[in-house]
Amino acid sequence: MATTIRLKRGGRTHNPYYRIVVTDPRRKTGGLEVDILGFYHPCARPEPVSEVNVIKALDWLRKGAQPSDTAKSLFRSLGVMKHFHEGTTPEETTATFKGGVVENKGYMAPPPPKEEAPAPVEAEAAEAVEAPVEEAAADAETAE
Repeated sequence: MATTIRLKRGGRTHNPYYRIVVTDPRRKTGGLEVDILGFYHPCARPEPVSEVNVIKALDWLRKGAQPSDTAKSLFRSLGVMKHFHEGTTPEETTATFKGGVVENKGYMAPPPPKEEAPAPVEAEAAEAVEAPVEEAAADAETAE
């Protein structure tokens, strides 16, 4: 059976709340869901909150469920897609995303290391140019 992972809207006007659900794409938009994977609350205060059961999500992705663009974006920020592509399973069953910064639970790659500034090349080049000139001047004086 073909399935889709998408967001199902709830909440009230100007205060949306989404459930991340697995549905049959042949049913209507507000139809029954096969499974509930988590939630996404973008208007939560003080910061947006998203929570997904990673084990269930990976199970459905491995069965062939196609995530919508928004669901894939949420999964990517939570590290679910990384586990899916690598074929691994995380230790914790739930991944939580709060306010734009993911808690470091091994889901995201570490930030790239900062490169230190190399030694000034201009000073070395200037010394290399001055040395042969001084030697040539010294040779000229000794030759006279």
